[in-house]
Amino acid sequence: MAGQGLVRSWLAFQITNSELALGLIGATVAVPMLLVAPLGGVIADRFERRNLILGGQGLIVASEVTVLLLLVADLLEFWHLLAAATVMGCVFPFIMPARQAIVVDIVGKRGLPNAMALNMGGMNATRVVGPAMAGFLIGVLGIAGTYTIGLVLYVIGLLCMLRVRRSTPTWNPETFSIGGSMLDGLRYLRGQRQVAMLLVFGLVPMFLAMPFQTLLVVFATDVWHEGSSGLGTLSALAGMGGVLGSVILAWRGFSHRRLRQMMSSVLAFCGFLLLFSVSPYFLLALPLVFIANVFGSIFSTLNNTAIQQMIPDDVRGRISSILMMSFALPLLGTLPISALAELYGARLAVGASSILALVVALVLYATSPVLRGMDADLRRAMEE
Repeated sequence: MAGQGLVRSWLAFQITNSELALGLIGATVAVPMLLVAPLGGVIADRFERRNLILGGQGLIVASEVTVLLLLVADLLEFWHLLAAATVMGCVFPFIMPARQAIVVDIVGKRGLPNAMALNMGGMNATRVVGPAMAGFLIGVLGIAGTYTIGLVLYVIGLLCMLRVRRSTPTWNPETFSIGGSMLDGLRYLRGQRQVAMLLVFGLVPMFLAMPFQTLLVVFATDVWHEGSSGLGTLSALAGMGGVLGSVILAWRGFSHRRLRQMMSSVLAFCGFLLLFSVSPYFLLALPLVFIANVFGSIFSTLNNTAIQQMIPDDVRGRISSILMMSFALPLLGTLPISALAELYGARLAVGASSILALVVALVLYATSPVLRGMDADLRRAMEE
């Protein structure tokens, strides 16, 4: 998926030669993802989670086959990429809450911190291998050959999911109501201000700053003139930073002063991202994007794990569907940041967004007693 995302961005930029097109691709994934997310959370709480994931992954494979056939036939247009992105956006709200919740099914709450760190490390590892391989293969095999390899890897992922044991559905067909289940999830959030605040605290910086990854293709081709190999290198180092952040948490463990860890990591993420945006040299930008993503990974893993430890299992899928917005909002955020890049350049767009994310994080911390009481609330949840 990480590799195909890079290939799709490359295709969109080659077809349109427009930074705004990159934002439209991201927004076309994000908008249906946000709209369908509440339904996906309800389904993840009421149906067997492994089969739900398998069905969603199967639909994504069918969509990717269609794009590949159009590409090989030289019939691919930009709107076809938008249609494939829409399929992705509609399917993900069913897959991701089930994937988040099934981790707890397998390891339980006490095993969750290290499991989440390892899970995030695995996801970030694919962000290293996928874009690096895709950027290399575009130059060697061309777009069609690279897309074919990505499709084969999708199928392998689908087959590997068969090895995960099934979860136990919790729904009762006689009392099940989609609308009632959604309302139950919202009522839970209204009564749990700490969980709601953690959701906001985790999502806002991701919306403002994380979309910078979509503009890596612009930095590689237009700012530093490094082409597809430079794009692959930038994406790979960003992913390596994410892996290292997850490994640090899995190795050193989670501090009892979780909030301090979260604040320091989000501020460092924004700071190094700002330095990346103004770097005059490609070689200098490489360690900056690496370090920024180390701290970005630490922040998101800390935030997601704290939420999963606080919530009960009967609403886990519904809350995970809201947590899934951490995947959707960076995609939605690509639209304003790419529009800003179209008008004023990628450097200014990424620099301004990183400063804004830093300011928002500080304001949330300064104005929210609920957020500042996170450590005590988390200890109570684990004791219970």
